[in-house]
Amino acid sequence: MVSVGSADRYLPDTIQQAVKILVVGAFGVGKTTLVGSVSEIEPLRTEEVMTEASIGVDDLAGMSTKTTTTVAMDFGRITLNSRLVLYLFGTPGQRRFWDLWDGLAEGALGVLVIVDTRRLEDSFDVLEQLELRGLPFAVAINQFPDSEVHGTTELRGALDLLPDTPVVMCDARERMPSVDALISLVEYVSDVAHFGAESAEEAAS
Repeated sequence: MVSVGSADRYLPDTIQQAVKILVVGAFGVGKTTLVGSVSEIEPLRTEEVMTEASIGVDDLAGMSTKTTTTVAMDFGRITLNSRLVLYLFGTPGQRRFWDLWDGLAEGALGVLVIVDTRRLEDSFDVLEQLELRGLPFAVAINQFPDSEVHGTTELRGALDLLPDTPVVMCDARERMPSVDALISLVEYVSDVAHFGAESAEEAAS
């Protein structure tokens, strides 16, 4: 496990590529938790205490213990190997903050979408926003203690995903399953980019 300390603030000289990744999802699905669990630096959080003003605006069904919410972004960093580092930008989940997504998405290589199967319908609008922006994404199913177990084929159909979109199970509180979800995204984006480059070469020949 990577510890958070002063030595982790600096990247090794071998790093050749820095990649920006968005972490998105509906309100309360575990975005802040995931960024915090994988980040090798102290994560930046912009959480505020939820007040009475959010009553009737933010749906807290199934989230009785939630008392804070992200209002700008989360930020973390993870070095995947000696050559590649990911900078993670977690977005606010509430619809009223979605205008921030455009700025945060600029320069992003791909998106990890966190989904809570207890509130699956909350993810539909999130996925639609990503499709409108044309960003490649992978889906991480955050398994809460009281979540029902569903197969990836069933979830892919319920979320109306393309056959090649990665769907992985994770626990946002646990580092390694969350890292595996990010690796699935990076591998998928790399495959898409490689296919695109080959297609361009074929078209030019």
